[in-house]
Amino acid sequence: MRNKLYASLLVVALLISVKSYSQSDSSLIAMLDGSAQDVDYTYATFKTNRIINLHSIENTAAGVLDVKISHRFGLINQGLYDIFGLDAAQMHLNFDLGLTDRLAIGVGRTSLDKAYNGFVKYKILKQSTGSKNMPVSVSFAAGTVIKTSRSLDPDPGNTFWYRVYYDFGLLIARKFSENFSLQVTPTLVHRNLVRTAEEKNDVFAIGVGARQKLTRRMSINAEYIYVLPGQLAPDKLNSLSVGLDIETGGHVFQLHFTNSQGMNENAFITETINRWDKFEFRFGFNLSRVFTLWEPAIRD
Repeated sequence: MRNKLYASLLVVALLISVKSYSQSDSSLIAMLDGSAQDVDYTYATFKTNRIINLHSIENTAAGVLDVKISHRFGLINQGLYDIFGLDAAQMHLNFDLGLTDRLAIGVGRTSLDKAYNGFVKYKILKQSTGSKNMPVSVSFAAGTVIKTSRSLDPDPGNTFWYRVYYDFGLLIARKFSENFSLQVTPTLVHRNLVRTAEEKNDVFAIGVGARQKLTRRMSINAEYIYVLPGQLAPDKLNSLSVGLDIETGGHVFQLHFTNSQGMNENAFITETINRWDKFEFRFGFNLSRVFTLWEPAIRD
């Protein structure tokens, strides 16, 4: 069955990542990690491991736990009666753990559809100059989401597997200068169940995210996710988000406006229904706090 194929792809991605890390051949390490002394790697392409909704090229460091609390409030155009959306909120709690500097895993839960999520992210290439000139950083991310809400379709045929979604993304980023970074993220979202024959189970999209640094601790972020035509229901729209990142010691605050309510890939890529031109966007934030659990013996 197709759902078993996508589940197998998630497992294979994790196994390949672990195997790549465990290679002891010195030439492979030199090729991937640039062990030569005059290789200058690029750091801080983005402030944290999310642009806004999308994964960023940044990985949680080895031995570090990133606890991320995210909220998306109601629509701004609801007016003062709902305090411009503040009376309504969806919350997402996520735990990202860096197993190595290249390999990270994460689990989370969102109040929207009472969905649980998990992901694995592996950094394939690091942008660098010097004896090893690599113009971009590249990562691969794979995740799954399971909706558990009782309000979903009560059809007896709506089994567990119909509530499962998979997503696969290739993150390609470049830090063009100290102040400006850009990332392109081709993404595949697989939905085990769709409502109509016109909708596609496999949805292809391209996410574009950018960061413009303002000060040492503040930056403006923006992201847009273009879904190729003919894959979603007519009422579904592309996700657009803009925001401000603020770093305060061990915390990173991401304050933003977005037309997407959901915070998992299946939600903000395939289920966005609100329009910016009708003021159908909402205020939200991501709050990130990191904790060092162990000190790695060897850095990647």
